[in-house]
Amino acid sequence: MEKKMHEISEVLEELCKTVKRVSYEEETAVASAIQKAKRVFVAGSGRSGLIASCFAMRLMQSGITAYRVGECTTPAIEADDLLLITSGSGETGALVKNAETAKKVGAKIALITIYPESAIGKMADVILQIAASSKFDEGKKSHSIQPMGSLFEQSLMICSDYIMMILMEQLGLTGESMFQRHANLE
Repeated sequence: MEKKMHEISEVLEELCKTVKRVSYEEETAVASAIQKAKRVFVAGSGRSGLIASCFAMRLMQSGITAYRVGECTTPAIEADDLLLITSGSGETGALVKNAETAKKVGAKIALITIYPESAIGKMADVILQIAASSKFDEGKKSHSIQPMGSLFEQSLMICSDYIMMILMEQLGLTGESMFQRHANLE
């Protein structure tokens, strides 16, 4: 008997269950940390890093000074800044080093992760936990029907957009006012 492919509705159902478990208090704490920062530096690796780039773009469109860590135009982080890290494991080597650098200069750290007790989690001032499976769960009774970190990454995109909605409300922004900062050199 052939194994049946999962229905897209099953993927959507597990995504919905995952994001419903995310703490609104943690999301608003991240939004608050962003507002208090002079500048926001967003970091992530792999697919989580791509979503971090999307979030940095939205922050910029909201009028917040935001940079993607690793870009050639990203300045040095300073004490009044926030390093926002997206990392399922919270253990990615380069991201741990980034967090250590931020701590040394007195910057705040926000982490969006599966594992709040991780190395980065121990350094973070604000943590948003997304209770999803990770690539390290593969074959270990993972609670996701999707491969590797897909559920975390999809949830991360939704949660970062929701944090943006919280910021929009708090800052009195609309989609129209944000669109004025949309790239016009494309």
